[in-house]
Amino acid sequence: MSTEQQIREYAHLLWEKAGKPEGKDKEFWEAAEIELSTQNKEAQTQDIKLE
Repeated sequence: MSTEQQIREYAHLLWEKAGKPEGKDKEFWEAAEIELSTQNKEAQTQDIKLE
């Protein structure tokens, strides 16, 4: 599970890559949560396959 700090940092990175649009912080936060959650699930699946 991603921590709030990880989500914040990733959302900021996504926001910067998008050209720093104003008023879209919630959208970037949600996108970061989804992407990090997906990455974590994929990593867990890989760990299970390696066992």
